[in-house]
Amino acid sequence: MKQEIQDYHQQLTDAERAIAEKLYEAICRHLPQAEHKIWHRHPVWFLDGNPVVGYCKLKNWMRLLFWSGQSFDEPELVAEGSFKASEARITDVSQINEDDMARWLGKCESIQWDYKNLVKRKGVLERLK
Repeated sequence: MKQEIQDYHQQLTDAERAIAEKLYEAICRHLPQAEHKIWHRHPVWFLDGNPVVGYCKLKNWMRLLFWSGQSFDEPELVAEGSFKASEARITDVSQINEDDMARWLGKCESIQWDYKNLVKRKGVLERLK
């Protein structure tokens, strides 16, 4: 684990850290080719420079965010924002379902909207895959 992500995890409570570490392990296992780093102050994974998944601490939960998640057709994921993102809100490590994670992370590869060029296209998203 990169130091910057370890530092992020160290700022979390024990319960939040357990969630973050389980998410980190699952994402790295299912997207081993993805680059990951701290981006906008939280861990994010990229495929070919395009953000696909990340997590962050919010009020009373950890948010697992999928940038193209609204196109995944997954009822457990809730729309987030005005683009194509969706999220799962996790309050306990026991809520992380390995089968769901594998399926969602697989869809990160096969379903992508082009967030990398969003500014260049003046806020217009185009589907990559």
